[in-house]
Amino acid sequence: MIRYEAIRAVDRANLLDDVLAMPAHARDALFRVESARLEPVDTRGVLVCGVGGSAIGADLARAALGPRLVRPLVTVRDYALPAGASADDLVLCSSYSGGTEEALSCFAAAGEVGARRIVATTGGRLGEEARAAGAPVIPMPAALQPRAAFAYLFVAAIEVAAVAKAGPSLRDEIEAAAMRVSGRVDELADQAAEIARRLDGVTPLIYGADLTAPLAYRWKTQVNENAKVHAFAHELPEMNHNEIVGWSGGGAPFAAVFLADPDQHPRKRQRIELTAELVAPGAADVITVETKGETRTERVLAGVMLGDLVSLELAALRGVDPTPVDVIERLKDELGRP
Repeated sequence: MIRYEAIRAVDRANLLDDVLAMPAHARDALFRVESARLEPVDTRGVLVCGVGGSAIGADLARAALGPRLVRPLVTVRDYALPAGASADDLVLCSSYSGGTEEALSCFAAAGEVGARRIVATTGGRLGEEARAAGAPVIPMPAALQPRAAFAYLFVAAIEVAAVAKAGPSLRDEIEAAAMRVSGRVDELADQAAEIARRLDGVTPLIYGADLTAPLAYRWKTQVNENAKVHAFAHELPEMNHNEIVGWSGGGAPFAAVFLADPDQHPRKRQRIELTAELVAPGAADVITVETKGETRTERVLAGVMLGDLVSLELAALRGVDPTPVDVIERLKDELGRP
């Protein structure tokens, strides 16, 4: 398709196809969660342990659930569980590769405090340790880049929260959202190409609030990994109490990207509009993106796909292959893989 010709010219591992398959991944994830035969349990809340693409899945699961959460759903990006973690918690250890040392460390820590454990992985050492301990495993499909497995880890976090009685199952909502986003792919692709054109050659500073705060962070990390350039993210209203002042200096090649959502508090929407006006004199460009969708889940899925496509369009404009992340692999080698 001509729309994707520039991306495919640099995308040697076909990362684009994985991004376009995100709605299908979300539907498949529901069956994979079901295959784990998880038993409901009364808990104090859920701790989702993971980093990178595994962690952002939990952040955006919390955003999709929103006010429907009745118990905590906490993302743990560390080697240790939070202070006070106990047998009353359910711990989901998420690692696409099964070799993420932070997730492995948290799996062991959860066992030490007697917490119920669930694992989401393709296998590896984490899968082996889970099976040895009798912990349920939600199987992930192989042959994806971990960051392209977002929908699997997003759905797993939502449905594990339901198992823990922290929120409702969103199975029907996920199915419907996946179907509607599938029908919007061309629209999102055209929007992504325009946003990338405006961001080419500048550093994006991406801002969100409520549902779009973790979405802004996902956009930032995808630009980092896929386009191989800097991008930064912050959250409103906090950004209005510090970072906004940096824009008054002017002259820097930064573009401001604001992610708005219909469910945002009216004062936060007002802050987005006013902040966009105030930073404009010091910005190379100011872009406001409004999420669209009938449900929070649809807006998350569509927002993630849009950001992923923006990052791939930027990679194409820079002439770089989006898939390799050599510096991350080197870091893991230097640290010594588990």
